[in-house]
Amino acid sequence: QVQLVESGGGLVQAGESLKLSCAASGGIFSISTMAWYRQAPGKQRELVATITSRGSTNYADSVKGRFTISRDNAKNTVYLQMNSLELEDTAVYYCRLNFVRDYWGQGTQVTVSS
Repeated sequence: QVQLVESGGGLVQAGESLKLSCAASGGIFSISTMAWYRQAPGKQRELVATITSRGSTNYADSVKGRFTISRDNAKNTVYLQMNSLELEDTAVYYCRLNFVRDYWGQGTQVTVSS
């Protein structure tokens, strides 16, 4: 059974940084595409960044140059380094694992204040 557990969220001021982690269990992490999504209040869930099993990455235009997705297959963990945070980055951030089907974590809250 695949399980994803996010951590690292919190309250920060605009311009500061946070690093999110998502630990996976289930034995298929290294061959799976991983992604971070976010959902702000009243808005649809949106894709933030993806990383394939080979390490190819892709980012939403809104976070390019500020966020970095990475993975450590030895630790079954995917990360999202978020720099220069903006008020608009406030959301619940979700980790997704894709292998045959999608698996989701429970989410971690990121709040950026002015």
